[in-house]
Amino acid sequence: MYPVAAVGMTEGTSWAPDVLGPDFEQLTLPIGEDDEGEVVATLVRYVPPPREPRREPRWRWPWQPAPEPEEPPAASGADVLYVHGWSDYFFNPGIARFWADAGARFFALDLRKYGRSLRDGQTPGYVTDLATYDADIEAALAVMGHGRPESTTDAAGTAGPAASARPLVLMGHSTGGLTLSLWADRNRGRAVALVLNSPWLEFQLRSIGRQAISPVIEFGARVNPSRPLPNIDRGFYARSISRQFDGEWEYDARLRPDRGFPIHPAWLTAILAGHKAIDAGIDVGAPVLTLLSARSTFQPRWDDAMLTSDTVLVVDDIARHAIDLGSEVTVVRVDGALHDVFLSREPARAAAYAAITRWLRGYAPTSGS
Repeated sequence: MYPVAAVGMTEGTSWAPDVLGPDFEQLTLPIGEDDEGEVVATLVRYVPPPREPRREPRWRWPWQPAPEPEEPPAASGADVLYVHGWSDYFFNPGIARFWADAGARFFALDLRKYGRSLRDGQTPGYVTDLATYDADIEAALAVMGHGRPESTTDAAGTAGPAASARPLVLMGHSTGGLTLSLWADRNRGRAVALVLNSPWLEFQLRSIGRQAISPVIEFGARVNPSRPLPNIDRGFYARSISRQFDGEWEYDARLRPDRGFPIHPAWLTAILAGHKAIDAGIDVGAPVLTLLSARSTFQPRWDDAMLTSDTVLVVDDIARHAIDLGSEVTVVRVDGALHDVFLSREPARAAAYAAITRWLRGYAPTSGS
């Protein structure tokens, strides 16, 4: 159904060329096995070409002032780990280039049963607990030099210093934003900042709807956990991003289907449990930047407004729940943005990248700070 050989995946313990091109490499991370067989995650890293050094004039007139020293990049010396959303994988090189230009090392993680990590016979994206991804994240962080500290946590649950002196910034989109937020709450002190791109912090029917349907979904998860639920995705979001339709982006539709992967009761139960935890309030232990579209559009038929708005989440609800993540939360609403802010039209993308840069100047410490 999802042939491994067709999507450019590799096995082994060394970095290999990635499908994104010569500046990207991938590493397969063995995680273990489950009832569907071998489980792996895949770490992608960006290896930018060498920068041209700044050239100073060989001489200047005595009355000429000395050149101003360059301001260090906003994320100088940091490491960034990006995690994708539901029915998705990492395919946007622009995100990697932005962080490299900001002075960071960039890595992206395709979680188990997604994208580069999806194997024949596996149920795409299927887990029964979002904490299952802790193993994927830890495997990636170990490679990045941010393995779990040996020291124990204190009474407040704050971890000791990480193995790496480089600050760790987590970046997550949609379900990836939910997953990383919950991970950061369980691992306080390991990340210095979270940048969340339309994180899925609440169910589309709000907390009242979530509480109403949770017993029904949980019953289904007990009786037949892997039975697919009805698909309500009309493909409008794919139409807004794919170059094959009205969007700008090329990606492998086998790994990111136009109407999404099938949804199963056990998986949805895990998502709703995550939403319940966010609603109760967590503490990620670091400053958070949440980027959202200025508006949502939900209609049964296509409307061109879907090219400049979020057609997946109720962004007003996500903005309200963002403050449940911790004590230092910044919410930026980007006019014209799609659900994945960084797949929006160029003006919205540029505004989002500029917002990250401004925020980093104030909140995210750099190496040696």
